Amino acid sequence: MATPSPLLRLTNINTHYGPSHILQDVSLEIFEGEIVCLLGGNGAGKTTTIKTCLGLIKPTRGVIEFRGEPVQEQLTSYRIERGMAVVPENRRIFGPMSVLENLQMGAYLRRDAPGVKEDLDMVLTMFPRLKERLNQPGGTMSGGEQQMLAMARALMARPKLLLMDEPSMGLAPILVEQNFDIIKRINQQGTTIFIVEQNAVMALSIAHRGYVLQTGRVVLSDKAENLLNNELMRKAYLGH
Repeated sequence: MATPSPLLRLTNINTHYGPSHILQDVSLEIFEGEIVCLLGGNGAGKTTTIKTCLGLIKPTRGVIEFRGEPVQEQLTSYRIERGMAVVPENRRIFGPMSVLENLQMGAYLRRDAPGVKEDLDMVLTMFPRLKERLNQPGGTMSGGEQQMLAMARALMARPKLLLMDEPSMGLAPILVEQNFDIIKRINQQGTTIFIVEQNAVMALSIAHRGYVLQTGRVVLSDKAENLLNNELMRKAYLGH
C-alpha cells in the first residue's frame, strides 16, 4: 500500500529577520487527521514557523508543500483558499465588530452560502457561549470567550488544516483544559491541527506527534506519548 503523502510538509526551511537566522533547516510533516504540536521555549522560533507556513514570512531557503503542492512562493490568501486557517497568538479578534460579524469574517472567501450557514450552526452548537452573545462586540468579552471566538472564526473557513499559535496563552488553567478538550473534539470531527504551544504537557496530552524546537532547530520529534516520557524532554520542558 502506498504511504499517504503529508497534508503539510516543510523541508529544510530557513528564515531570516534581517541578519538574524531564525529557522535553521526545519523539516516537519503533518498528515491528514493528526494533531501535531510544535513545542519549545520563548524565542525558539515557534511563531516564526506558523507565520512561514501561512506565507506571512517568506523562507530564504527550503520548500513548503501543502496538499501536495509547493506553496512557498504563494501569497497567504492563496494558502487560505487552499484550506489553511489560523487561530493567531493573542487571538486577534476584531474588537469593535460583533461576535456574528467576526464569525462571518472567517468565511469571507467562501461562496457556498448553505455551507456557511451549516458551519455557523455547527460552531454555535460547539460554543454555546458565543450563541448567547452574537450581537456583543468581540472586544468586550473575556480572554477565554475571545479564544473561543478565534477558534470558531477559523472553523468558519472549513479548513483542511487549522494552525493554532499558543492557544493556552493568558488563560486560567481551567480554561486551558476546556480549550484543549475543544481542540481534541475539532480534530475528532475531521480537522487536521498544527499547534504551536509552550504548555508542553497539555499539548502532548491531546497530540498524536510532536516536534521540539530549540533556537530555530528541530532537536526532537516523536509520538506524543514517547515525548512525554523522554528524559531530555522532561528535564527541559516538563519541569521534572
